[in-house]
Amino acid sequence: MGNMLKEFKDFAMRGNVVDMAVGIILGGAFGKIVSSLVADVIMPAIGLFVGGVNFTDLKVTLKQAIVEGGQEVAPAVTINYGQFLQVTFDFIIIAFAIFLMVKGINALHKKKEEEKPAAPAAPPADIQLLTEIRDLLKEEKK
Repeated sequence: MGNMLKEFKDFAMRGNVVDMAVGIILGGAFGKIVSSLVADVIMPAIGLFVGGVNFTDLKVTLKQAIVEGGQEVAPAVTINYGQFLQVTFDFIIIAFAIFLMVKGINALHKKKEEEKPAAPAAPPADIQLLTEIRDLLKEEKK
């Protein structure tokens, strides 16, 4: 049991796992921000542009609600395609934002790689052989 606990601790404290956990937490918060942006800013503007339509209210009613005595006995059966459109827009915007972020990070990595000096090329075989002969001759003179 103690060995398994040690293995779990080693696994959990690895840099990649901690980085991944931070990424997941930030991603969840980022998703909420983008969802709010889409639901509260973008979709109302699009709805106004297409004639005052609120996308989340768009639905197809398959079966009407049953109301008896002013009380709903059975709810309506609906296909809420407006909500689906809302979530689809959320996904597209989040995916595009992540694409831009990854593209920026890759550009930074590429820039860092370009800044590193290239290792000098190895001399040709005949030059290496002459260098070895010279070094051997120097050793013999001593």
